[in-house]
Amino acid sequence: MPYPIEGGCLCGKIRYRLAAPPTAVMHCHCDNCRKASGAVMLTWMTVREADLTWLQGEPRRYRYASPHYEPEIERLFCGDCGGQLLWHGRDGGTVDLTAGSLDDPRILEPSYHVFTRRAAPWLHMEDGLPRHATRRDE
Repeated sequence: MPYPIEGGCLCGKIRYRLAAPPTAVMHCHCDNCRKASGAVMLTWMTVREADLTWLQGEPRRYRYASPHYEPEIERLFCGDCGGQLLWHGRDGGTVDLTAGSLDDPRILEPSYHVFTRRAAPWLHMEDGLPRHATRRDE
């Protein structure tokens, strides 16, 4: 699919455009993603901040401490419908967008799983993708 592509929250009040393909796509099984989304895992796409443009609305921000990232994590979501949109927890000019917030997430192909030590034991995924007990770089 040619870029740019667009996405947004459930109610449509927050919209964004992504100018280039993600640098990574992963399934996260950590407790924080589970709690923030209400799902047993969350699929993220890592994108360069410079490739992301907010088209409409202003996401709400939530910051919290994490033992895996310093100094803190920031999540962006719609203040009206609660739709999770973005995660930021490291330097380097990248952020993670929720893959499900794309208008057509079928264009993505996940590459690996992270924080699998916290995965729900009843979730059986036979996708053959690499699995990392914590972060990919640990």
